[in-house]
Amino acid sequence: MSVTDPRLLASSEPSAIGLLVGATQRGIADVQEYVFLAARSLTNVLTHPRYVTDLFEQMDIIGVGSLPIVLLTSFFIGAVMVLHTASQFTRFGQTALTGDVVAIALVRELGPTIAGLLVAGRCASGIASELGSMVVTEQVDAMRAMGTDPSRKLVSPRVWATTLMLPLLTAMADFVGLVGGYAVSTFTLRLGAIEFWTRAINALEFSDIMQGMIKPLIFGFILSTVGCFQGLRVRGGTQGVGRATTQAVVVSSVLMLVTNFFLTKIMLYIAGKGV
Repeated sequence: MSVTDPRLLASSEPSAIGLLVGATQRGIADVQEYVFLAARSLTNVLTHPRYVTDLFEQMDIIGVGSLPIVLLTSFFIGAVMVLHTASQFTRFGQTALTGDVVAIALVRELGPTIAGLLVAGRCASGIASELGSMVVTEQVDAMRAMGTDPSRKLVSPRVWATTLMLPLLTAMADFVGLVGGYAVSTFTLRLGAIEFWTRAINALEFSDIMQGMIKPLIFGFILSTVGCFQGLRVRGGTQGVGRATTQAVVVSSVLMLVTNFFLTKIMLYIAGKGV
């Protein structure tokens, strides 16, 4: 039989089922590797050595570095909310409800989600590119050769720093968003400061604040672990670093939005507000 026999060539071509099975196996292996990395990033703090200096450095880079963009965006998110709701409230003579709506929407949903997406775009991509560059230049292999655990030295400080700083960023984003809403409502609806802030504060319940603070904890863990995972599995030189950076932002953003749905459902049910 000739090597160019069509039957031989057809038998050597991969089938659609084979490609599907291979993709499924790779996906399961990736999930398993990600779960293992995420678990290691949390449990590393239980044993020595602990790189506290690296932790504070990452808290400064991730938390303080992300502060301007988070606050600026939150201010205009609150302002835009008032612009959208003002016309409807004016029609029904319920302009006093502006503070209620802005407070509940920001604390429950918009604050955690917007802060998480902004930090994902800024920090998840930065983590993936930084670690990916270290993998490409064989710095990670050099760390292993010297007896240093890359998971403990590189991953844990970034994961813990992001997880701890994102709730603080969210709290500041909520406040600045309310300030933006108040500024616009003062000029468009002629609401006084006492009326706006009193209704905004009274509209919030403990369950709303709990929901708004638990979400950033989980979002920070997701975006940091995804960024580290994508960075440490870089292959293919500088092009691989670019792909890992893009995948880190896309995957972390999608995971946060999907997780947000289930978290909202669970927390509303716990608070007795679910449907």
